[in-house]
Amino acid sequence: MSRDKKVIFNDVTLRDGMHAISHQYSTEQIAELTRLIDESGVDIIEATHGDGLGGSSIQFGFSKETEKDIITTAVKHAKNAKVGVLLLPGIGTIDHLKRAREWGASVVRIATHCSEADVSEQHIKTAVEMGMDTVGFLMMSHRSSPEDLLEQAKKMESYGAGTIYVVDSAGALTMDDTRRRLSLFKENLSTQVGFHGHNNLSLGVANSIVAIEEGADRVDTSLAGMGAGAGNTATEQLVAVMNKLNLPHSVDLYKSMDAAENVVKPMMNRPVQIDRLSLTLGYTGVYSSFLLFAERAGKEYGVDPRDILTKISEMGAVGGQEDWIIGVAQDLAKEQKVHV
Repeated sequence: MSRDKKVIFNDVTLRDGMHAISHQYSTEQIAELTRLIDESGVDIIEATHGDGLGGSSIQFGFSKETEKDIITTAVKHAKNAKVGVLLLPGIGTIDHLKRAREWGASVVRIATHCSEADVSEQHIKTAVEMGMDTVGFLMMSHRSSPEDLLEQAKKMESYGAGTIYVVDSAGALTMDDTRRRLSLFKENLSTQVGFHGHNNLSLGVANSIVAIEEGADRVDTSLAGMGAGAGNTATEQLVAVMNKLNLPHSVDLYKSMDAAENVVKPMMNRPVQIDRLSLTLGYTGVYSSFLLFAERAGKEYGVDPRDILTKISEMGAVGGQEDWIIGVAQDLAKEQKVHV
């Protein structure tokens, strides 16, 4: 396997990783992690609430620090990497985006459900006008066929996005699923293409390598896989495999290993790993951030959280609908009492 152009690493430890600790990174932790990630050679560091700009709320959980403090702390300590933010239209607004730009963020990923790219038009166009590195981020990509996903990507391309991502929010894509989506994007889009993986089916690294084989310009990773569900593609694991395959990138293996082992893993309240709940996410295709919500609801109402996730999948839930979980747990508890 040969490749001349280096792969751009977009680190999500400080954004997707927020989900794993209920958005409770302190400014001190953000500063330390930013320094370590920056020193490792990563190209972009994403730093917001797990659900993006405007995500700190009663519905998604309040972050420990303000949005301004999260972003400005990352900007202050990133000496080489760009600092990015995530925005989900309907949660984040144009005003949120403008403030993030004022605070020093230079990259923004505008995230929509895989079939709803049209809601991103205003946000993408505004970001482009502000001179930001603007990315279209198609979440839950397993829910659309490769052909339908391409049509949504073309909308984002027409709005001005410079990069468009296949986003495996549920960690539900197989390697063939990933290959088919990435190859269509590369063949039919003039933008850069990226891949965001989760490890719920133990395929985070494998899918990322497949994406790179198909020409992905950018990949998302996090130290120790810190992220929702079973976590994201782990930086140090992907770097090790890429080194063995002689795939060009700018990340130092030992530095990413040390940061993952010495700093990130001790921060984990709940081990970011493939267990029965995170595996259920990938198997049923449920958004990875639902894990902790389902686990808590299962304990509160005395039902198996796997049943909650399975029901949520049958209902077709997408990102941002965590509030469904309590209702589902209550209904399951009532049904089980009736059957006892």
